[in-house]
Amino acid sequence: MVRVLRRLLAVSDVSDAVVGAAPAVPLRQVFRRFWPYTRGGRRWLVPIAVFSLLGPAVDAAEIWLFKIVVDDVLVPRDLRPFLWITPVYLGLVVCSGILGFADDVTSTWVGERFLLSLRSDVFRHVQGLSLGFFERRRLGDVLSRVTGDVDAVETFLLSGVADALYYVVRLGVFLGLLFYLRWDLTLLALVIVPLFWGAARHFSRLVKQAARERRRRSGSISAVAEESLGNVALVQAYNRQQWEERRFERESVGRFQAVMASARIRAVYGPVVELIEVSGGLAVMALGTWKLAQGQLTLGGLLVFLAMIGRLYGPVRGLSRLGTSFYAASASAERIIELLDQRPQVVEAPGARRAGRARGAVEFDGVWFRYPGTASWALSDVSFRVAPGQTLALVGASGAGKSTVAKLQLRFYDPDRGAVRLDGTDLRELRLADVRESVAVVLQETLVFHGTVRDNIAYGRPDATEADIVAAARAADAHEFIERFPEGYDTMVGQRGRTLSGGQCQRLAIARAMIRDAPVLLLDEPTTGLDAGTGRRIMGPLRRLMAGRTTVVISHNLLTVRDATRIVVLDHGRVVEQGTPEELVERDGPYARLHRLNAMGGHPGLGTVPS
Repeated sequence: MVRVLRRLLAVSDVSDAVVGAAPAVPLRQVFRRFWPYTRGGRRWLVPIAVFSLLGPAVDAAEIWLFKIVVDDVLVPRDLRPFLWITPVYLGLVVCSGILGFADDVTSTWVGERFLLSLRSDVFRHVQGLSLGFFERRRLGDVLSRVTGDVDAVETFLLSGVADALYYVVRLGVFLGLLFYLRWDLTLLALVIVPLFWGAARHFSRLVKQAARERRRRSGSISAVAEESLGNVALVQAYNRQQWEERRFERESVGRFQAVMASARIRAVYGPVVELIEVSGGLAVMALGTWKLAQGQLTLGGLLVFLAMIGRLYGPVRGLSRLGTSFYAASASAERIIELLDQRPQVVEAPGARRAGRARGAVEFDGVWFRYPGTASWALSDVSFRVAPGQTLALVGASGAGKSTVAKLQLRFYDPDRGAVRLDGTDLRELRLADVRESVAVVLQETLVFHGTVRDNIAYGRPDATEADIVAAARAADAHEFIERFPEGYDTMVGQRGRTLSGGQCQRLAIARAMIRDAPVLLLDEPTTGLDAGTGRRIMGPLRRLMAGRTTVVISHNLLTVRDATRIVVLDHGRVVEQGTPEELVERDGPYARLHRLNAMGGHPGLGTVPS
C-alpha cells in the first residue's frame, strides 16, 4: 500500500499533471477557517448535543432492562416483573425512534445550511476572481472543487463533529455504567484503548495521502471531460477521439489506483480494529466468567456487562475511524482553501468614485502591460485617444496586442505602467462595476447562454421590458428570424447557441449590446467566423449599434474598419502608425499596403500582410 501511494504521489508531481495538488494545511487551521460558516446554524447545535446525550441514555436503559429480565424473570422464572418491563421497553423504543428522527432531521438541516452558505460563498468568490485566474486554471477542476470538495468539508466540520460528540457522550454514559457494574472488569476492558488510537494514528496518515490523490485526480477527470466535451466538434473533426479517451482513461486509472489504495488501507484497518476489540472482549469474558463461577457476579450482570462492552468499543472504534474520515475530508478542505486564498489581480481601490453616465472618451496613455508569468511585453508604450462618438479601429497581425487592449478597457487587467482613462479619469480610480457598466461588448467568440432568446437579449440589461427586448432585436435585424421560430422569443437556443447559425448568434449578441445602451462599445472581431455574405449583412446592425457611441473596433476585416474615424496599427504590442484612414493611405505605410491588397481583391485578413 505504501509503495502504491508513493508511486501515485510521484506521478502527481510531474510537470505535465493536469491538475496540481493543493498545499497541505493543518487540521486545526482547516477547522478555524471554516467554522465561521456555521454561524447561522450554531443555535441548533445545542439540540443536537441534547439528542446525543439522550440517545445513549435510552440505549443504556434498554440494556439495563435486559439485566432485570435475566436476573428477575428468567433465572427465578417469575413472570410478574415482565408486566411492567414490557410497556417500559416499548416506551424506550418509541422514545429512541423519536430522538433518532429529530437528530437526523436537525443534523441534516444544519449540514445543508452550512453547505448552502459555503458553496454560495465559494462560487461568489470565484466569480469575483480576475480573468487571469480562469486563463491559468482548468475549468473542470474549479467545478470539481465548487461541487464535490465543498460537500467533503461539511463532513469534516459538522457531520464529523456531531458524530464525535455523539461518540464521546456515548462513551461517557457506558463507561460510567460499566464502572458502576464492575470497576475491575472495566479497567481490563480499557487496556486495549491505546491500541485503538495507535492503529488509527498510523492508518490516518496513509488515508489522507490517498484522499489527496483521489481528490486531485477527480479534479483532473472533470477538467479533461469539460475540455474534451466542450470542444467535441474539434475532437471529432480531427479524429482525436481515441487520444481524448486515453487522456481521460489515464486520469481515471490514477483515481482508480488512489481509491483502491484507500480501500486497501481501510480493508486492513477494519480487521486490525476488530482483532483488538475481540481480544479485549475475550479478556473481559474470561475474567467475568471466573467471577461468575466465584459467585461475585450474576448471570444478568455478566451478560449486560458484555453487551455494554460492545457499546463501549463502538464509540472508541467510531472515534478512531472518525480520525481517518477527518484526514480524508481535510484533503478536500485543502483544495477549497487554496481556491479561497486566490485573490483577484484587479481590485477596487478604497474610496473608488462612482462614474455616473460616462460621455465615452477613451484614452490609453503610455500603457505598458505583460501577462502574469510572462517575460515579454504584450503592450509597449501604447497611446491613443478616442473622443465621444468616434470610432477607433485597432488593426494588426494576430498577437499584436489588439485583444489585450480590449481586456484593459474592460479592466480585466491593470496596466503595469501608464493609465487607461474614461472621460479623463484613470479606471483604477472608478468603481469596477461602473467601469464595466459603461462598456457594451460584442466578442469574437459569440457567447450565448442556454436559455430562451429573450433571456439572452435581456442579459445585457436584466430590467429590460418586453418592448425594449423587441426594439433591440429589430435594431439588430434579429426580430424576423426570431419570429420564425416556433416559440418566438421563448425559443430555447441550446447550450452555447448550438441551435442557431453563426449569423443568428452574432445578431443576438448585437441585440444584447444594443439593449445595454452603454456609451462605449467594444467590438472584438465581430465578423470572424462568418461567411462574406453574412458578414456584410451584419454590418447594418453593427452600424446602428455604433451610432452615437464611442467605438473601439478590433478586426482583420476591412469591412468593419472602413467606418473608423481613426485607425491604430499595432505590431508586437507597439503602435507603428495611427491616423485617419485617408492619412494612413497617403503615408504608404503598413496600413496602405493592407488597403491596396484588399482593393485588388487580395486576402482581406490584415494579419497576413507583411509590414
